[in-house]
Amino acid sequence: MTLVSNLQIGAEIGSGYFGKVHDGTDDVHGQVAVKIFTRTPTETDAEWQSRKQGLLAEGQRLSRAEHANVLKVHGLLESQTSDAIHLVMDYCPGGCLQKKFEAGPMLLSDVRKYMTHVTMGLAALHARSMIHRDIKPGNILLNKHGAAQLGDFGLVTDNIIVGYASGQGYSDHLPPEVLNGGGTSVKSDVWALGMTIYRLLHGAEWYSRLPKPRHVAGKGGFAKHLPFLPHIPKAWRTVLRTMMNDDTGARYQSANAALAAYSRLDTTPRWECVVAPDKVSWTCLVKKRRYFVNWEIVGTNLFDWSAWSEPTGKGNKRSFGASKGVDYDTADRELTALFAKIR
Repeated sequence: MTLVSNLQIGAEIGSGYFGKVHDGTDDVHGQVAVKIFTRTPTETDAEWQSRKQGLLAEGQRLSRAEHANVLKVHGLLESQTSDAIHLVMDYCPGGCLQKKFEAGPMLLSDVRKYMTHVTMGLAALHARSMIHRDIKPGNILLNKHGAAQLGDFGLVTDNIIVGYASGQGYSDHLPPEVLNGGGTSVKSDVWALGMTIYRLLHGAEWYSRLPKPRHVAGKGGFAKHLPFLPHIPKAWRTVLRTMMNDDTGARYQSANAALAAYSRLDTTPRWECVVAPDKVSWTCLVKKRRYFVNWEIVGTNLFDWSAWSEPTGKGNKRSFGASKGVDYDTADRELTALFAKIR
């Protein structure tokens, strides 16, 4: 449908594969976000009319998909020149989780909180026979209450045939079956959700060292060989590897099943982690002592690490482990064991 509105479009605040996002104001809803889909120079009149009608129909579907953790869609407007469609949505002042991903590893408790929100929203879309197909940190927004909402609906579809939709989107979040020519499904959304959790747990610096998933995930064994920061508990790793299993039958079969799995995961101690090009450092507070761990690159595949604690009041500094000049696998194994002991 085409609506008449006094929508005022402001500055660009983001962009995605399918369009740019601007802030705006609307007589009814106040401050809003506006995603603008424009006609491309190569589209014929017939192609644009077809895409425009699809966007308008999608907007109607999304306006019915109401959930506290799905970004609210207020409506769609066609430009006066008929060469653009404006998707009008709630404005989220907290921005997107891409900013937090770029800042570094997030606390386990924050990741679990935000992913719980998003997974409940995703389950609501799935319950309405919609597949999102573009789950990533940049498409998760924080509203004025600090709750996470699933947004950027450029790829949401309800055109599902036997549970599958066409394979677009994701970029590095494409699961093996899609990379190998299959269709997207509820279970490919679960795979992308697992990749999103992994990224938020590790931050941009660590993630940048990995081979691009789009180049290797289709070859098999991707999740099995993902390198984890050593403070990530074993149970978290098991859940993520299940979410991203190559075999769709071995994955969690729904968003709700994934949610049930990680709702039980431990989030303590609250390790604050900083990843730099040549060093990873951690700190946390446990029982009136602050713990510190440093892991440094000292040569070609050679690493030093050290760990100690200091009292918050009176007392002595205590060393509780160190290694010098060990290879990556040894350092990773020793540090993983160390973190498992600190409770």
